[in-house]
Amino acid sequence: MKAIKQTLGVDVAQDELVCSFGILYQDLNWQIKARKTFGNHSSGFKACLKWAESMRDANSEVLFVMEATGVYHEKFAHWLVDQGQQLSIVLPNKISNYMRTLSIKTVTDSTCADAITQFGLERKLDLWAPPKPIFRTLRQLTRERDQIVAERVTVDNQIHAEKTEAFPNANSLKRLNVRRKLLCKQEQEIKNEIHQLVKSDQGLDQDCKRITSIPGVGELTAVIVLAETNGFELVRNKRQLSSYAGLDVKEKQSGTSVKGKARISKKGNRSLRKAMHLPALAAIRHCNIYKDTFARLVGRHGIKMKAAVAVQRKLLELIYILFKNKTIFDPDYEQKREDCKNHSSLHSLAGADLSNQI
Repeated sequence: MKAIKQTLGVDVAQDELVCSFGILYQDLNWQIKARKTFGNHSSGFKACLKWAESMRDANSEVLFVMEATGVYHEKFAHWLVDQGQQLSIVLPNKISNYMRTLSIKTVTDSTCADAITQFGLERKLDLWAPPKPIFRTLRQLTRERDQIVAERVTVDNQIHAEKTEAFPNANSLKRLNVRRKLLCKQEQEIKNEIHQLVKSDQGLDQDCKRITSIPGVGELTAVIVLAETNGFELVRNKRQLSSYAGLDVKEKQSGTSVKGKARISKKGNRSLRKAMHLPALAAIRHCNIYKDTFARLVGRHGIKMKAAVAVQRKLLELIYILFKNKTIFDPDYEQKREDCKNHSSLHSLAGADLSNQI
């Protein structure tokens, strides 16, 4: 029987790659042909690729499929692309949800590799492409800054707790303040480095200027969105972008008895969601469009946070539109569109009256 698809599923750990090779045949039956474990290092990568070449049918290419497991998969992923191999990287929650449908009772590295292989055989997956060097560097810097800000919040809480004690320790406060100053200095260094990187790339600088024309969106927010999406490389539409950020709405409803509350999924890029929080609040305060949207949604259901999240989603989608269309924010866009509709309607009515007179 001729093979129409061949997949090598990889369950990635810190020290090893648990691999499973599967084949999908013309009659749509599939089988796991072989399993093997390799080291998660350069010699293991070469051995894995050699093993895949020895197993594959010459009629089709092998698709490598792996989970996005922290940072442990990155070296192997970049190495495979450098070797000209086809690769898809899948979010872990998709694989875990898929495994539940298979009724797998014993979860091991081997069964996970089998499930990843079967998932790759059954689904049409997008091929993974490594992020552009500048976006990769910017993502590292923005995430480092986020960690520093979180650490500074912890230090601020410690300083507050120490000052509130009945008998504060002067030496402890001194050390905490020194640590806080260091964190502030490091954050400013990262911001300066990000700014210099943006200015060094003319195209990226222009994109950031277009995006920051949106009220409430600054350079840091623009950089985070572009870095986390690799310049919207694989984003095809607004709906996909919202899903990737975890800002898509999930709802459970069945018949008349089951009707759960609609809420965002949060199954997506946490950095994107976090980056849109403060810009949305600023846009609600200073932009009439989003102020009216926020007021309308709060008036409908009375939940301010739910309305703020809706504004976050709208801002993220607008960033994508401005980036794709190479345009800047126009606060009068909705009014112009409404006027254009009314103008078209008047022309239609005038045309209809004229035809009736004839």
